[in-house]
Amino acid sequence: MTEIYRTTVHDAGPMAEAFVSEGMFVTFGANAPEALREFCYIVDINKMDAALAIGQHFTVDGRAFPITAVGEVAQRNLESLGHITVNIDGDSEPKMAGAIHIRCDGPAPEIAIGSVLTIETA
Repeated sequence: MTEIYRTTVHDAGPMAEAFVSEGMFVTFGANAPEALREFCYIVDINKMDAALAIGQHFTVDGRAFPITAVGEVAQRNLESLGHITVNIDGDSEPKMAGAIHIRCDGPAPEIAIGSVLTIETA
C-alpha cells in the first residue's frame, strides 16, 4: 500500500464519538465552525499526493477500510478544510458531495486524540 494522505486527530468535540455509533464520523481542521466543532474530530489540514478514489483504503491507526464511494467535493474539502464526512455503510453512491463511504466488516473504527488517519492506494 502507498500512503497518499496522512493526518492526526488533535481534539474531538463531545458528540464526535456518538456519531461513530450512528455509522459516521466527521473531521475538520482547527478552523471548524463553532456550530460543527462539537461533532467533529479536529485534524491537521494536509494535501493529498494523488486523487481520492474508490478502491483506496481509509485507515484509522493502521486498520484499513475500503473506500466504496467518493463525493464530488470530498477531496477539495479534505485538502482545504480538513473536512470530510466518513459514512461507515459501504454504500456505492455518496450521500453528500463532501462525503466518502467505507466498508467495515467488524467493529466500527475507534478514533481518539492522537489517532492517525491515512488514505492508501493498493
